[in-house]
Amino acid sequence: MLLISWNIDSLNAALTGTSARALMTREVLTKVHAEQPDLLAIQETKLPAAGPSKKHQKLLAELFPEYAYVWRSSQEPARKGYAGTMYLYKKELGEPKVTYPVIGAPDTMDDEGRIITLEFPEFFVTEVYTPNSGTGLKRLDLRQQWDQKYREYLEELDRQKPVLASGDFNAAYKEIDLKHPESNHHSAGFTDEERAGFGRLLDAGFTDTFRLVHGQVTGKYSWWAQRVRAAKANNSGWRIDYWLVSDRIAGKVEESDMISTGERADHCPIYLKISL
Repeated sequence: MLLISWNIDSLNAALTGTSARALMTREVLTKVHAEQPDLLAIQETKLPAAGPSKKHQKLLAELFPEYAYVWRSSQEPARKGYAGTMYLYKKELGEPKVTYPVIGAPDTMDDEGRIITLEFPEFFVTEVYTPNSGTGLKRLDLRQQWDQKYREYLEELDRQKPVLASGDFNAAYKEIDLKHPESNHHSAGFTDEERAGFGRLLDAGFTDTFRLVHGQVTGKYSWWAQRVRAAKANNSGWRIDYWLVSDRIAGKVEESDMISTGERADHCPIYLKISL
């Protein structure tokens, strides 16, 4: 199986935008489709509560004609047009059981459309858009509660059958997972608390497939700040997007890597090839 995951930073902009950035994003979507993944997980769709409009549905059908899709948007009392997730999966895979988990997360996090899970006969595929700790780490305490609840959720799935979990985890785990660790120990995504939370997730029985395949390679990232003009050109990035799998199927992993987005900053897609 080939599975791809991508924080797209607004599916609406990707499908209907006219800016140079929107055009680059559509080029990446076309590139992703050409790979013919069995499944594509998308985070930060930023769609309205009602989901894809008729225009969005038409454009998705044109871009991904072989795929069915399910989505989850932010709902009140959470902010409108915020966060959100989507799966596109090949129709030939049949009809997986789709769930939209409520994990007991704090504040409005359970209403922000952050998790979708697909259940297949032999395994689960689940995606997450992990809450950011925010400017000034205002949401760090809430983020730590989220990390615990999410870990408990994945453990629950793993007790039933193997799990493949992807998404924007908003955590660079080790110093080699970002270009400038020395100046970011108090930055959202690289605090001691967030790194410890991610470590506890791995210790609960999950494998970071990128490190499994590539070992301690450096200079490989999945996110570059848009607001820093030279970030992409200088490869000043962070690796905060992951494909995790249950430890007991880690031996089935064949490839795990990033897909280039050229000059486009922000997140790049990540892919997993696994024999299931």
